[in-house]
Amino acid sequence: MTLITEIAEKLGIAPEDIIPYGADKAKIRLEVLQKFPPRGKLILVSAMTPTPAGEGKTTTVVGLGQGLARLGKSVCLALREPSLGPCFGMKGGATGGGLSRVLPAEDINLHFTGDFHAITSAHNLLSAVLDNKIFRGDLRNVDPDKIFWRRVVDMNDRSLRNVTLAAGGKSGIGVRETGFDITAASEIMAVLCLAESHADLKFRLEKILVALDRDGQPIVAKSLNCAGAMTALLKDALLPNLVQTSEGVPALVHGGPFANIAHGCNSVLATRMALSLSDWTVTEAGFGFDLGAEKFYNIKCRGAGLDTAAVVLVATCRALKMHGGILKDHLGATNPEAVKKGLPNLHKHVENIKKFCEPPIVCLNRFEGDPEEEIEIVRSYCQNELRVPFAVADVFSRGGEGGLELARQVVDHAEKISQPFRPLYDWNEGVKTKIWKVAHNMYGADRVDYAKDAERDLEVIEKLGYQNLPICIAKTQSSLTDDPMKIGRPENFTVTVREILIAAGAGFLIPMTGKILRMPGLPKNPLAEKLDYQDGKIIGME
Repeated sequence: MTLITEIAEKLGIAPEDIIPYGADKAKIRLEVLQKFPPRGKLILVSAMTPTPAGEGKTTTVVGLGQGLARLGKSVCLALREPSLGPCFGMKGGATGGGLSRVLPAEDINLHFTGDFHAITSAHNLLSAVLDNKIFRGDLRNVDPDKIFWRRVVDMNDRSLRNVTLAAGGKSGIGVRETGFDITAASEIMAVLCLAESHADLKFRLEKILVALDRDGQPIVAKSLNCAGAMTALLKDALLPNLVQTSEGVPALVHGGPFANIAHGCNSVLATRMALSLSDWTVTEAGFGFDLGAEKFYNIKCRGAGLDTAAVVLVATCRALKMHGGILKDHLGATNPEAVKKGLPNLHKHVENIKKFCEPPIVCLNRFEGDPEEEIEIVRSYCQNELRVPFAVADVFSRGGEGGLELARQVVDHAEKISQPFRPLYDWNEGVKTKIWKVAHNMYGADRVDYAKDAERDLEVIEKLGYQNLPICIAKTQSSLTDDPMKIGRPENFTVTVREILIAAGAGFLIPMTGKILRMPGLPKNPLAEKLDYQDGKIIGME
């Protein structure tokens, strides 16, 4: 790897503006944003509905960035940080693969620069202060059934989903039920990723809604007098992290909200910084376009005033065959008919992108052994039926060289087409209207039902004046519906909203659908059982 000081120099960053974490990673001071005005084009990489076969979205982002660099372009990536939960669970690491990775991969996948730990600490500090004030009797009027703030840990631990606390002390509350979420689902994570300065970070932290009193009035973090301490814990975590790809392309890896239970995008600060330091910024949004990319536009871009020059939609023959009804164990066999049956899922995501006035480029991420017959089916469908640009990327095996075709398509597309994206809804519309527009337009639902808890939540939202916030729907990533078992492009289905959470600090509402969980569990054979440290090296990190 190139020394991180040389990577910073490549971007024009002065030595005094970086805080090195060893020789291969560093944090960048926010003063850089005052020295360099934004100049770059923003490229979003999204994907069709993910499958257990893996689509390689991050690998494609890295390969595209390396391809652009090989074309002589000034480029910087803007990616999310991995969570320890998936790293030790089923999904594994999130640093790309093969010859298209961000490095040092093991550090990024594990502790990195400590951002996740800082977020966990800040979140749980607020929990501890809240419960201490309840214990001391300072919050005698708090409604024990309306204490919303849970705790977090950066691990898949289903046993912590529901826990019982004994408040004790002078409060008179006694025992109450609460639980843990995974750190990637913490509102603090969302706050960090949307904040644009330390002052903005503190302002957002102060607005976090932790509970209601017995009169239905909000209790926010500011009233608990700990937003300053939380900001102190997060002062370094707010600074974007600089690393590099396999071919020495600069990459800012910062923030890590999941897209199925949060907004699924890296930080606004890292994106702004990449746009200021390069001519081309490549970023990603989590899971399929219906989840991460929808939130990328309606929450991140709408709130921060960002826009994209091109959108890349990643597809694979393997994913298409799974959406065509083939099981994972049988994906190795050539099956052009299954590919054809899976194409409606791809078609739906192309339609979704166009609803934002952003015509996409479809990228087929090539896996070893993909038959030419299957690839040609996808190429023909994109060119003749969807009428969108198409490119094959072989970036896992060939790195930037394998991303040249895609890079040329992106440059040509971005320089020809220039129009602002169109949000899917207006923030000032009614909450149910916003939910309907996402569920109907992005998922294809023909009905949205609301459980009794959700209807009560809507009343509270209206009473407290949070109805003009955007929505961040929590939904399974495995299907366009809220049922993970429904593959392909389902039709004539209903989305059920169970409850609606208020993330006042982050600045959005969270409608919870289906059986989505904010604390995942480990699989039967977690990847943690394969991880080891031998002879000075970490092995088994996938």
